[in-house]
Parts: sequence; C-alpha cells; structure tokens
Amino acid sequence: MIPALASYLIKEHVGVFKMRGTYDIFDPSTGVQLALAQEKKGLMNIIGGLLVNKRMLLTRIDVHEGADENGPIAFSITRGFSFFRPTVNVIAGDGSLIGTFKSRLLTIGGKFGVFDASGNEVAQVKGNWLSWDFRFVAANGTELGVVSRQWSGLAKELFTSADNYVVAIHNPDPAASILLLAAGLAVDTVYKEDGGGGGLSIGE
Repeated sequence: MIPALASYLIKEHVGVFKMRGTYDIFDPSTGVQLALAQEKKGLMNIIGGLLVNKRMLLTRIDVHEGADENGPIAFSITRGFSFFRPTVNVIAGDGSLIGTFKSRLLTIGGKFGVFDASGNEVAQVKGNWLSWDFRFVAANGTELGVVSRQWSGLAKELFTSADNYVVAIHNPDPAASILLLAAGLAVDTVYKEDGGGGGLSIGE
C-alpha cells in the first residue's frame, strides 16, 4: 500500500529510444522510493503510436509498490480507445474502482474532473502547460493540492534534469490521496498527449 502523504516526488526514467514511460515515486521528505509507475504497451500499441495520435490508443500505467516493476500493483490508470476524450479509470490492485477522470469536450488543453468510485466529483484539474503548474480545485473553489516542477525545501537533491515534479496534497487522507496522486500522474502520462505544450491551459 502507498501511504497517504502530503507530497510525492515523481521522477521519469530518461532514455533516448524509450518506448515505455517509467516513473519512480518518492517520499520527498525522506528520499524513500514508494512506488514505480510503468506504462504497459504491447507491440501493436507501440506500432500504432507511430501511425496515429497516441490519445486514440489504449493506455495502461501500472503503479507497483516499492522499486520493483514485478512488485504488487497498488493501482493502475487505464484509458480505452476513443476518437474523442475517453474516461480514464483508476483501478486498485484488487480490481476495484478507485475513481475516474473525465475530460470536458469543449475546453482547450484537456481540463478534466476527478471523480470517486461513487461518481462524486472530488476535484477539477486546472493549470498551464507552459509553466507546468496545475491545481486540484474542489467545487467550492478550495485548493486541494498542486502538481508542480517548482518546489523548495524537500529533498532538492532528488531533482535532476529529467522530467521531475511534485504532487502535493494539502490535507492528505487515504480516501483522496491515491486518487489525487493518480490524477497528477495522469497529467503527465495521459493528458499531456492530448495537447500539452504551447502554453495551452487546462480549465482556465
């Protein structure tokens, strides 16, 4: 089980010919690795990614406990095939639904809502690709957390020139923390493919 923390540091593995994204997840206050997230792609999916827009393809990211890609799966992020904006599911290791992410069709840059297993909207993700700062905002406007590459005070030595960022949760609890951690990962692994870069905004 991944603990409910106030912050998680995500570090992407760097590779010139890397076909699958791999990310280490740390407790930034201690430097302890909590999990390893790895994109799962079959051969046909890899070939398809060279021919069509990646957002149209099946996507699965398995988040394994600890540093071993063969370790127990804490949760998975899955996206089905779609010509438009599909629902993204967050599935626990036992197969139960943790929550879903649903995009807004008419918004620039892929604004998406974060819903719990009962279908209640927990937060919306808003931000800007140019500054790479995103916020989790509740329906009443309360900021629940942030995803940012600008961070201070916590294990700065863990930051490198790779694709690193922090998912910070203001009031962590077991029910919401994993869902918001998954949402932070989804910004980079799922929604970045939909239109990241160029200063586009999510939900502004």
